[in-house]
Amino acid sequence: MTTYAFSTESPADLDAGLLILPVFEGGEPGPGVRETGLRDAFAAAKLTGKKGETLLVTARERSGARDRGFAAGAALLVGVGPKAEFDITALRRALGRAAGTARRFGSVATTFPLALGARQATEAVQAAAEGLGLGAYRFRRYKTTSKDDDGALGSVTILGSAKWDARAARDALARADVLVDAVAWARDLVNTPAGDLPPAEIARAAKAMAKEQGITCKIWNETQLAQGGFGGILGVGKGSVNPPRMIELTYRGGSAKTAPIALTGKGIAFDSGGLSLKDAAGMETMKMDMGGAASILGTMKAIARLKVKVNVIAAIPCSENMPSGSAQKPGDVIKHRGGKTSEVLNTDAEGRLVLADALAYLAEQDPVCIVDTATLTGACMVALGTDVGGAIGTSDEVADELIRAGEATGEPIWQLPLFADYRALIDSKVADIKNIGKRYGGAITASWFLAEFVGETPWVHLDIAGPAFSEHGNDLGPAGGTGMPVRTLVRFLQDRAGARKR
Repeated sequence: MTTYAFSTESPADLDAGLLILPVFEGGEPGPGVRETGLRDAFAAAKLTGKKGETLLVTARERSGARDRGFAAGAALLVGVGPKAEFDITALRRALGRAAGTARRFGSVATTFPLALGARQATEAVQAAAEGLGLGAYRFRRYKTTSKDDDGALGSVTILGSAKWDARAARDALARADVLVDAVAWARDLVNTPAGDLPPAEIARAAKAMAKEQGITCKIWNETQLAQGGFGGILGVGKGSVNPPRMIELTYRGGSAKTAPIALTGKGIAFDSGGLSLKDAAGMETMKMDMGGAASILGTMKAIARLKVKVNVIAAIPCSENMPSGSAQKPGDVIKHRGGKTSEVLNTDAEGRLVLADALAYLAEQDPVCIVDTATLTGACMVALGTDVGGAIGTSDEVADELIRAGEATGEPIWQLPLFADYRALIDSKVADIKNIGKRYGGAITASWFLAEFVGETPWVHLDIAGPAFSEHGNDLGPAGGTGMPVRTLVRFLQDRAGARKR
């Protein structure tokens, strides 16, 4: 477990395992570089401050006596690019990249927030702690040796000015601690092999979290789902020996008279494609197809710990999509919660089938809006790549709020159109709708399918097929689950609660 602290001590005097200091492009020293006598060392290494450049100076490599250097065991100079382009997101990402080195030293301190000044002090302190905490994440549940262990981040000290509001800075660190923990848990869920995390195990993990955080939890088993008319969740799960579940969580942080915000996330514990079978390579990472569910669970954990003053209800459908003699077949017709029917033409377009039931159920609760997250379509990845989530829905207002929250947290989201003419592409000859359209515009036709189940409730779908899982790792973490968009959703809910100034 990492501990976080705020200090106004001089970077030259702070005793830590590693001191991390920024250098701007052109070799301009950031806060702490001059004080520690390291400006010349960076230049001598022929470095210019370009983004991604680093120079590690250890105690042995320091020249001269203690009073000419720094108290930390080592210093890491990090190039951050042009000073004019350095912002909160750049700060968070730079420290995320540095976290791999920081793990080897155990305790770390940084002056990065000082580079943005007093006006952004609180946000910068939080972002610095987030960057280091998220970048230091590792999933080691199945490692049996310490061969690849690169240490752990025991403590983080964020250095700031004595003129800053110290209490606000400490509050920012507390928020960062909660968010890093929630994202790490969501990542753990995604990274856990599907054999160890079938729907019932996801439900058990959710129930344990809810009990710990004081959230009301109901787990719908297969019998209750059948009685409730959740044909999509049951239909997708028919081919598996592991029966489906739906996790219902209720957090009451606002007024009793205030309608809740509703959340749901796609919880496909493993996606083989069903009878519309994926190829072997396509299945290799399909333990991550419950990334949407994991993000909602992480969000609920975080808002409960932060005591956000808002009411939230979450309904998270969890099924395993497998081929067998009992699996649903192409051409089958499903009756969803509420009575609408869908024709299943491709069993590998299963996420929308389970989400449809959850959306219909949530719409019955009269929420102020509904947000769903899902690793839904490869088409969204074709449009936006692997780092940007897509937002599609019936409410531009809610979409704008989510996009702004994503910008603030460094989780980019781009809005795609719910183009009206494409609705006809999911008309079915035998049912109300069909679960696939034509090849092109797949992210939009999938969204039109979901839109059929939200009624008049303002709704936005976040397609996170790309950013929910990183094949090779990114600035804020190693390969595997990313936990996106936990931080975006928490920020969205905080903004809705008025907990932050926009």
